[in-house]
Amino acid sequence: MSDLLSIGASGLKAYSRAMSTVGDNIANAQTPGYARRTLALKEMASGTESALVGRNVSPGGVTIQGISRSIDKWLINDARISSGEAERAATRADWMTKVESALSDDANGISTNLTKLFTTADQLTADPNNVTLRAQFLQSVDDVASGFRSSATQLGAMSEGISDAAQSSVTDLNNNLDALESVNAGLRKARAGSTNEASLLDERDRLIDQISSQMSVTASFDDKGTVTLRAAGTGDTLVGNATVTHVAIATAAEGRLGFTAGGAAIDPGSGNLAGLSQAADHVADQRAGLDAAAAQFAGQLNAAHQAGTDANGNAGQPLFAGTTAATLTATPLSASQVAAANGSGTNGNMLAIGGMRGANDPEAAWASRLASQAQATSSSRAQFAAAATRADGAAAARDSVSGVDLDQEAADLLRFQQAYSAAARTIQVARETMQALLSAI
Repeated sequence: MSDLLSIGASGLKAYSRAMSTVGDNIANAQTPGYARRTLALKEMASGTESALVGRNVSPGGVTIQGISRSIDKWLINDARISSGEAERAATRADWMTKVESALSDDANGISTNLTKLFTTADQLTADPNNVTLRAQFLQSVDDVASGFRSSATQLGAMSEGISDAAQSSVTDLNNNLDALESVNAGLRKARAGSTNEASLLDERDRLIDQISSQMSVTASFDDKGTVTLRAAGTGDTLVGNATVTHVAIATAAEGRLGFTAGGAAIDPGSGNLAGLSQAADHVADQRAGLDAAAAQFAGQLNAAHQAGTDANGNAGQPLFAGTTAATLTATPLSASQVAAANGSGTNGNMLAIGGMRGANDPEAAWASRLASQAQATSSSRAQFAAAATRADGAAAARDSVSGVDLDQEAADLLRFQQAYSAAARTIQVARETMQALLSAI
């Protein structure tokens, strides 16, 4: 009779815990990083069991072995790698789009004003003494200079924005590294198979996922589940042996980013830090290219204008001052100081300036720069689309193992409810039987 009672009692305890586990699964079905849990149950042999004679074994109830998480380590690692690459591609594509916008004609009007400058020069060849056209020519010069300054300002602000975003991301990364070591400390003390251990393992995996979305890392685990995290590119330990090595960032004068861990240079490899680093390099290249374009353009126009003479017979003066896009300004000239003439006639210099149009003229060079940026932006978007598709597939594959299926949980809940009712009925039968025996005495 006592065996019957113990069988029922063990069943009540086990199936109550099982229903609680199913309830946790249902409640956390949409919780990021939560891995489906199952309660491992095992038949408990009665006290008459003999290790040498199997037939002496009789039912003794059910015992709880512990909670296990439904995971596939390969799928988890693949999801982390693809997620990090998608974050890198997304971050880079976002900033590439912003660069394209900063260089576009809508933002700075350089293309429009270059065309206007040469169109006005062509018009002056027909009417070189027209004061209005001369003023329009000088205004287009000023508008082009203003466009270069505007682009330089936007790219400079963009470089600062990337640096600030990278600094914020590094701060988050270091916080996650600290939190991961705290989880390691908890895992060292957690009881195997406990709900606490499962929760800590979920948090461990969630933090590694977060870190992987920021930079490329490799993870190894001991028998307690504590993780040793290393930078994938260099192998430098970030978390391990109860210590944490923080990542530091430095921004060069031109805006390029550098990362170190414990004083040693590291390459983020993937994740949003890698995307920010690539974006910073691209913006730095564009800023240098913009400065070169401004200097080349100003040099060409200055030389062409100085080759002519103005309305007063004086030698033409430079149209532009400044050596970079940010410092490019129009020289303050009056309409009479436009050097439209040269030795060949009153419109000779305007004819020469109009003749600059061709395969290598400033208009064509700027159009080529815009086309190159547009192609690079389009390529970055295509890379992001491919990386996002792969990341979605990897996440779906991981979730097919670790995710919670509400239909399955509902079926398990019904099964355990019935088992719980059966266990309760077992105790009731034992009670009724005992009562009947006592009443017969």
